[in-house]
Amino acid sequence: MTANNPSNVSRLERTLAFMLLGLVLLSVVTFLAIIIGTWQGMGSADFAGGIWPVVVMVPYIGLPLAFLLLITLMITSMVRRSRDNKRTTTQR
Repeated sequence: MTANNPSNVSRLERTLAFMLLGLVLLSVVTFLAIIIGTWQGMGSADFAGGIWPVVVMVPYIGLPLAFLLLITLMITSMVRRSRDNKRTTTQR
């Protein structure tokens, strides 16, 4: 029987995964803040002042960027697995 050695996840993949998680969580939290603010009676003029313009823009930028990070993470994972596969087939 051959032992299946799990390949180590690279630092790049781990960094991409944490960035993806952070962006999604930040976007969801700001989205919930907008929903709660609207529920509390804030209007369009109220969202135009203070820190609210930044809060409103985070989901617009964060979620597409998180999607791009997800695609990048999937590609790097596939490349790593392909290299590991080639390495194990040539050792046999």
